[in-house]
Amino acid sequence: MRLLEHQSRKLLEEFGLRFTEAVVVETAAAAAKEARTLGLPVMIKAQVPFGGRGKAGAVLSADTPEEAAAAADQLLGRQLRGVTVTRLSVEKKVSFLREFYVGVTWDTTSKLPVALLGPSGGVDVEQATAQIARQTFDPWTGLTCYQGREMAARAGLSGKTLVVVGDVFNRLARAFLDRDAVLAEVNPLVEIAPGQILCLDAHVEIEDDAAYRQQAQLEPLGEILTTPTGRKPTSLELEAQRIDSMDHRGVAGRVVEFDGDLALLIGGGGASLTVFDAILHHGGKPANYCEIGGNPTAEKVAALTRLLLSKPEVKRLAVIMNVVNNTRADVIARGVLDGVESAGQKASEIISLFRVPGSWEDEARDIMAAAGVASCGREISLDRCARLVAEGDSPGVT
Repeated sequence: MRLLEHQSRKLLEEFGLRFTEAVVVETAAAAAKEARTLGLPVMIKAQVPFGGRGKAGAVLSADTPEEAAAAADQLLGRQLRGVTVTRLSVEKKVSFLREFYVGVTWDTTSKLPVALLGPSGGVDVEQATAQIARQTFDPWTGLTCYQGREMAARAGLSGKTLVVVGDVFNRLARAFLDRDAVLAEVNPLVEIAPGQILCLDAHVEIEDDAAYRQQAQLEPLGEILTTPTGRKPTSLELEAQRIDSMDHRGVAGRVVEFDGDLALLIGGGGASLTVFDAILHHGGKPANYCEIGGNPTAEKVAALTRLLLSKPEVKRLAVIMNVVNNTRADVIARGVLDGVESAGQKASEIISLFRVPGSWEDEARDIMAAAGVASCGREISLDRCARLVAEGDSPGVT
């Protein structure tokens, strides 16, 4: 889940990080009014769930209320990476001595959280990767202040600046761990006077699978964009997220809606993207992208199946997964059939193909055979399955 900048700031402020004063507006008139209230000059920043706004011209400065209104007019309604700008942050422009990049994410090699400190921040921070100090830390104990100070020293900081940057890392790491984040960064973190630190921008992403655990903490932040594209979720996508959050076991609800007639339940070690692309390649028209796996309950699978079949345009359903050892194929089969039945459909007519090889595979195929549904094992490749459902052919395997 990607938080907008003003949501990220609010979350990190709960952990004691200090930001410039900012107000979110939705009109040019409101931007001009808040510019007068905050004091000029101000920065006008588009609220979108990704970085790179500065290079895209979506962060503008204004020296007068009229310039603030003009900047807001220029940004509101603009398309950035397919996302329409509907909200802006108006904040006081500040002068500073120097800027830094600070962030916490996961190191996939060591499988530990890692803190990052760059001696320069701003729009070109990616170009200074060789100069970034790194420090992995124990997620059970967090990043201590002394570890943060050691990083600051390696980056060439000293004195009061070293101490306050160490404290910033301690707080940022606590926010990262307590809110189940996959990324928490401040860019830039600026020094406005010797030993005085201020955060100017923030970006936080929350682990999707931890949403059920963070609902109460994230609710005060308002609506959060959770689609991979960063656009506002459709009603079907929101309902799929609700289904996935009804039980923490497994994944059955990461859905992106499309306008085709073929509903998909796909997954298994990254196979969802492979299958989706293969179906497109063979001329199929998916009604959705969907990720399923990790041994979800039959109830979640049934609810998701019923939801996908609720679209009037959907004529067929395909269930295609890679070899899964951590997911019971028979549970998937029972869930799919329950969902089809509750949707008022006949399994033998609506299900084009069922391929879920792995644990309890034979039982799953027996369950589908009893319902009159053709099923495939691992002897039928993912690409061939994609071609079969795209072309509307029967696999001829039961």
